Order: sequence, then C-alpha cells, then structure tokens
Amino acid sequence: MFVAWKKQGIVLFSFDGAQQRVYRHETVPSANLLSQQDLSKGTASLKLKSSEAEDGNYSCEVTELNREGETKVDLRTVTGRQFDFMESVVISVLLFLIVVFYWAQIGVIALKCETVHKNKTYVAVGCAIFTVLAVIAVVLFIQGGNITINKVGLGFVVLPAVILMVLQYYIFKIVLVDVTRKGYILIGLQSFGFVVALVGFALCISACPSELLSVVIAGLAVMAFEDLLALLYMYTSCSRMKDHQTPRKAVEEPLNDAKGVMLE
Repeated sequence: MFVAWKKQGIVLFSFDGAQQRVYRHETVPSANLLSQQDLSKGTASLKLKSSEAEDGNYSCEVTELNREGETKVDLRTVTGRQFDFMESVVISVLLFLIVVFYWAQIGVIALKCETVHKNKTYVAVGCAIFTVLAVIAVVLFIQGGNITINKVGLGFVVLPAVILMVLQYYIFKIVLVDVTRKGYILIGLQSFGFVVALVGFALCISACPSELLSVVIAGLAVMAFEDLLALLYMYTSCSRMKDHQTPRKAVEEPLNDAKGVMLE
C-alpha cells in the first residue's frame, strides 16, 4: 500500500508500505499517519502540529496493488468564538437560575424548618462550591477569542452539575428525614437532564465548529425545571411541618398556666 498526502500538487507526506519508507516535506516535520495499524482498514488520516497545518486544499492518494483512490480535504482554521453567542447567553442564564433555585431551597429550609441538622452546613458548602464553579464556567465560556478556553468553560458548566444531584438528595433528607417517592422522581428527572447535557457536551467537543449546543441547553433546561419543582416541593413540605407543630404549642401553654394555678 502506498499513501501520499499533497497540497496543491506538492507531496507533503508519503508512506511506502512495501519498503516501510516514510517521506516528510521539510515544512511538515511532524507529519505522520494517524495509525499505521489501521491503514489496512481504510484509515489513512494524517496528523501534524497545528502550527505546520496551513489552510488550503489537501488531497490523499492511496494505491493498493492495482486499485487506487483519492480524497480531497479543504482545511480552514477556526478563529474567534467556538460557540454561538446567543446560545452561550442562554446556557449562562440557565446556570444562573439553577444556582438561584438551590440557594432558595436552602433559604426555605433555614426560614421554615426549625429542626437543626448538621447536613445543612454540608449542603450550604456544596452549593457554595458549585456557585464558584458556575462563575468560573461563565467567565471562561462566554468570552471569545480562544476555542480551548471556551471548551473548558463548557466543561465547567456541565461536569460539576453532578454535585447537584447529591445536594438535592441531602436537601430532601434534611426536610423529609427519608426521601419520598416524589423526591426520587425529582432526582431522577434531574439525573436525566444531566445525562442529556453531558451527551451534548461530548458532541460539542467532538464537533468543529460546534452546532450542537441545543442539546446542552435542553439538558440544563430540564435541570432548571426540576430545581423549580424541588423548590416548590420544599416550600410546601416545610409549611406543612410548621403548621403541624403550631397546635402543639397552643395546647402546651394552657397546660402550663393550669399547672401554675394548681401550685398556687
């Protein structure tokens, strides 16, 4: 098998399978086959440093015995923003809403639930950590000019979201002592949203330029909706617990007064 990569008729790289001989043009000293073992399977891709890859029309010619074929590739360098600006704004807004809904749940627990539980501190710390990561994500993700930084920012948007499912579980444990069926349904809905966002992130990283942010947006939207439902669920649950405790105090006060009268 013989493989030759050319640019505008000039051979940049060639591989002679019969003699196991490799030729590289002086302008691309890092050029090499992506996988020599997979060459017999039809993979004749070329890899080289990005600093040596100039924009232009490339062609790959493969000859095997009496068969030959040619593939043409148009290489263009992507500069500036990797992701669409408006979609980036939507993702940032959804991330902001998720953070707000979680802090609101913690606020509801602090104001309406009188029971003191050490896990409250753990939940607050976990939420604070996620908030810091969310701020870093937005700063890295929404700015333009560097594709790698944008991808890292998107990773900070999606990957730390796994913390939210743990936080949600502990929030339910604090208020309800034991997680109910509704609680598990809400956590399952959040997990589904996370998986969708994670798949979208994987697709966005592999695509260039990215056109699959809508999948990430869909996953984050499901998570934000679940957080809103969880906030309402926590509010109603804490209100019922407080209402249930109020009559007990009303009964205890007359009893205490009666006891005082009897002592006199």
